[in-house]
Amino acid sequence: MTEILGARSRPSMGTGLTAWSCRAPALAPDLSAVAFIGDRDGSPRVWIQPLGAELESWLPGEGPEDLQGDLQEPDAWPVDTGPEPAADVSWSPDARRLAVLVVPGGGEHTQVWTVRPDGGDLRPLAAPEGGSASFVRWTGQGEVLLVAEVSSSGRTDAVLIDAASGNREVIAGGALLQPAAVSRDHRRMLLRRGPRGVRRMYVADLPGDPGALVSGSSHPDGLVASSPRPGGLVPDPSHTGALVPGLSHPGDLPPDASGGFPADLPASIRLGLPPGDPHDVPPGLPGDAPAGIRFDLPAGHLSDVPPGLPASLPDEAAGDLPGPGERPLLAGLTGTTDYGILSPDGATAYLLSDVGRDRAALVAVGEDGAGIVLAERADAELDQFALSADGRLAVLVWNDSGRSELEVIETATGRTRPLPPLPAEVVSSIRVSLDGNLAVLAAEGPGHPSHVLLCDLATGGYRRIAGSGRIPGAAGAELMRFQAGDGMELTGWLYRVPGARGPVPFVVYLHGGPESQERPTFNPLFQNLLAAGIGVLAPNIRGSSGFGRAFRNADNHALRFDAINDVADCALELARVGLADPARIACMGRSYGGYLTLAALVTHPRLFRAGVDVCGMADFETFYERTEPWIAAAAVSEYGHPVADRDLLRALSPLHSFDRLAAPLLIVHGARDTNVPLYEAEQALQAARAREVPCELLLFEDEGHEIRQIANRVTFVKNVVEWLRWHLEVPDRSSPLGPSDPPR
Repeated sequence: MTEILGARSRPSMGTGLTAWSCRAPALAPDLSAVAFIGDRDGSPRVWIQPLGAELESWLPGEGPEDLQGDLQEPDAWPVDTGPEPAADVSWSPDARRLAVLVVPGGGEHTQVWTVRPDGGDLRPLAAPEGGSASFVRWTGQGEVLLVAEVSSSGRTDAVLIDAASGNREVIAGGALLQPAAVSRDHRRMLLRRGPRGVRRMYVADLPGDPGALVSGSSHPDGLVASSPRPGGLVPDPSHTGALVPGLSHPGDLPPDASGGFPADLPASIRLGLPPGDPHDVPPGLPGDAPAGIRFDLPAGHLSDVPPGLPASLPDEAAGDLPGPGERPLLAGLTGTTDYGILSPDGATAYLLSDVGRDRAALVAVGEDGAGIVLAERADAELDQFALSADGRLAVLVWNDSGRSELEVIETATGRTRPLPPLPAEVVSSIRVSLDGNLAVLAAEGPGHPSHVLLCDLATGGYRRIAGSGRIPGAAGAELMRFQAGDGMELTGWLYRVPGARGPVPFVVYLHGGPESQERPTFNPLFQNLLAAGIGVLAPNIRGSSGFGRAFRNADNHALRFDAINDVADCALELARVGLADPARIACMGRSYGGYLTLAALVTHPRLFRAGVDVCGMADFETFYERTEPWIAAAAVSEYGHPVADRDLLRALSPLHSFDRLAAPLLIVHGARDTNVPLYEAEQALQAARAREVPCELLLFEDEGHEIRQIANRVTFVKNVVEWLRWHLEVPDRSSPLGPSDPPR
């Protein structure tokens, strides 16, 4: 067992449970304030923090350094956007209004609303019935917002919406589509098409009057009469629904912005190309069920959801059908392009892509279709980037084995310079100020909830603007490297029980995705498991992102059996090095990690003492039948086709091997989850109980695929920790977390 240098006390019970977080920060165009999503009062909503005159005199290294406690910001105020949670916010270029991503009922059927910073003029811009909507970015022309809308059938429309008038114009549509950008003059658009892992970017010219949308007026019957382009007359205010925003949100464009393809870049790496997502959004189901927790099923609930394969599920593997006039970028090369932004004049597309290489890089594609690699690293992947409004520089966020590192690149020359190390481990979002001098970040670490940082891009000074400070006594994470049974290198974040001597109970915690990544972020569940004397290994098994395309694709289709074996190898490694008591190892995960938990429990029934499945799939057949159509279509490239690969998917589905289930199982699910519908939890619960395996359901009536409310997070952590403590036979059960009797 590796020697622990220095003694540390354990985190206290309840560590971080009520710590508030700040996400998706956006700077006001005049730098007078920052808007962000915060859950300080228990539910995520929009807050505005004025920056004040002191920002002008702040110099790098001279900002407040106290990162231990909450910032006292009496001038911060919440913006009333109604009772529903919010997930993203962006400031219009003229600072008159905000675009807000609203999450009705805590589910996944998101909507786009607009509101003034003072809370006035609140109204929906895109709230499709049965679908989902999200904003991508302001175009920089007037108050026009680029929005993606997905209908209940799975069709996506790229829509330009004038937030002031409500006028709207559909500029593209189809399955598996995500709009990426529109040039400031509205003459060119950038679109992403295709399923997970094989996405492609296209550019297309937009005909007609580029100013028509802004200057037009609404028809009395609700039709926009301003657009001469085909498909321009659509109902207003809500037509169809949408996907999640891209990987980053560059600053808004100033009136005199200009830019183009780098002219004097060294031609050391060039992609010869013929001229021609970030995220999958988990939509949700609004409802009026009261908030609360239920430990069992209502009578007859299992049969409430009718079966049926989504009619819009494409038969083609690529799902990549460009519209008229769309020209592919980086055509003919293997890989995926997840995010892109156009230069201010629309002449250059800047792409986050791994086409033609293993690790994601920054690639610029000019009007001639030739691509030039502006920035790449052999030891890290480009995680996200933000382009300045004038197109002259970009801030790059590199993912080095899970930790974030920042660089600034001059797009005209390709010259890069690193920014100083961050005062946190992971950056989850970044935007550049309108003047290009500052970046605003959401950052976090194992002992530091997500908070807002400002970075001076000239010198790299950081200043915390909003959010909780570091949590006293919180434990850190160590990067662990080891080999799977077949020799593939795996990594994971190890959370040791402070002060432990010898093997202790452990949990192998599995992230979702599968193309996600476990990173050293703030997780109060981990801190409270450590307080209970239970260690945590959060691994990145094959199929995880952040380690190159080959590793990410190493679990596709039939290779998923290897990923299931990786879970077993994690447990075996913990026992081999003396960290874990081999008789007291549990497996837990959420979403795809919940699926992996079930799969590992039935594939290696003697290895795990207990399991916790959080909103995981139990059967691929029923998952494909009941998930949202666009989620099903995008998943084909990852899991397989529900018809062509029926036998494989059945063999991979843990529900059909529940006769091998031996470990007690706790299932956690949100009643409004339409990404992985509740039916998956229900049938797993019934199958386990039919075989007399101890199994309980922790059901959140007012949550979807994510647990958004702080009160629900507290309930989740307390119940999971107490349940694992009981089944892993951890002594000293008397604590504030719960009773010493076995959980229900």
